[in-house]
Amino acid sequence: MNPLKMNNLQNSPTLNALSPPRFWDDALSKLARELSPQQYKTWIQPLIFVGQDESEQSLTIGAPNRFKLDWIKKTFSDRFQALACDYFGCAMTVHLVLSVDGAREDVGQLSSPIGNPSFKEEITTKEDSLVNEQAFEIEDHSKLNPNLTFETFVTGKANQLARAASIQVAHNPGTSYNPMFLYGGVGLGKTHLIHAIGNHLLKEKPNARIRYIHAEQYVSDVVRAYQQKAFDRFKRYYHSLDLLLIDDIQFFSGKSRTQEEFFYAFEALLGNKAQVIITSDTYPKKIAGIDDRLISRFDSGLTVAIEPPELEMRVAILMKKALSEGIPMSEDVAFFVAKHLRSNVRELEGALRKILAYVRFHGKEVTIEVAKVALRDLLSIQNRQISVDSIQKAVADFYSIKVADMYSKKRPANIARPRQIAMFMAKELTQKSLPEIGELFGGRDHTTVLHAVRKIGEERSHNSQLNHEVHVIEQTLKS
Repeated sequence: MNPLKMNNLQNSPTLNALSPPRFWDDALSKLARELSPQQYKTWIQPLIFVGQDESEQSLTIGAPNRFKLDWIKKTFSDRFQALACDYFGCAMTVHLVLSVDGAREDVGQLSSPIGNPSFKEEITTKEDSLVNEQAFEIEDHSKLNPNLTFETFVTGKANQLARAASIQVAHNPGTSYNPMFLYGGVGLGKTHLIHAIGNHLLKEKPNARIRYIHAEQYVSDVVRAYQQKAFDRFKRYYHSLDLLLIDDIQFFSGKSRTQEEFFYAFEALLGNKAQVIITSDTYPKKIAGIDDRLISRFDSGLTVAIEPPELEMRVAILMKKALSEGIPMSEDVAFFVAKHLRSNVRELEGALRKILAYVRFHGKEVTIEVAKVALRDLLSIQNRQISVDSIQKAVADFYSIKVADMYSKKRPANIARPRQIAMFMAKELTQKSLPEIGELFGGRDHTTVLHAVRKIGEERSHNSQLNHEVHVIEQTLKS
């Protein structure tokens, strides 16, 4: 035996004087103070004290699965050994074993595996299964963004129903609105809301198994499971969640194996009363390339649209986010920016960052003139790209009519309505006057244009389908 170790054993207390189970209680108490509640409950709390071996002066700790076993070895090995040294005077070696349903399987000790010639061979023979487990337990954490909460979400007419439903789901996961399907254009707050649900549940139940994932990453997980022949591990991981948040489900389009695996996961989660929340850029039945049985499952819960933010909401968003950055923005500046940037919250945030960077660099206050200078490239691009001609073409393409119908005197509903929508958008998105717009629509009187603008504007305030269609066309024009 090493002389230094022999000396430590001679000078250290005996096992009878210092109880190993008490050591474990002491270690847990110290680790609970050192780690965050989530880290402690995820990694340390599942471990168990298995036993002691007086002849070898060793302790054994059990981990519930091979993934946690490997991660604990790499992350906490030195800390466990240090705790044992502090408590027993370095008389102890700490071993880690796999302990599932009372069964134990030695896989090595936390310190160097001295005198264990089979250790290297054992790890090698189990290497493949360990890789597979690591691939699909994926660090066992949620991937949530802690900054996306209900408190930081700006509410308005466009999203108040979606927010109310999300709060209901956060308070009653698995029972209220399961599944919940949120849809709407880019940058309207879908991702923010589902992260807010996850963060709320994590705060209420730190032990909950939660996963946020983008649909593309889920596809990658399916591919990796196929390559590694690890579908059992893949299924165990996803089927065991308490809350699955999956973003942009439209990326499943045309991927039959991914859809099949997701269908099984979906059925298992709902059967376990786990909550499933899905987002998409469009209404479920309009997603191309998705199996009908999945579409029917999406429709079986609550489907909620998030609309583009109205002017007042865009102003509120700008002012709140500017204030959170420590640089207040007046209403007149916020109205100027909001009137020029209509499509989504992400675009507003990008514009705000440009303005704040400009005022910080030049030491100026936030004024309309400063905003014009800071956003000159963005505003010039928009003004150059969006013309009445481009609006007419985009609207005609969307509603499957001819561009020539925009100028014609034809008045059937399938032509007259798209023409009115195009007039409305021309007034909203260009600097043209009503007479100028009328002239570009086949020489129509300005009162005809005014009637179209008022009619579509009023209908848009209560017709979510029309609002969504206009938003899609705007996105097309600005893409």
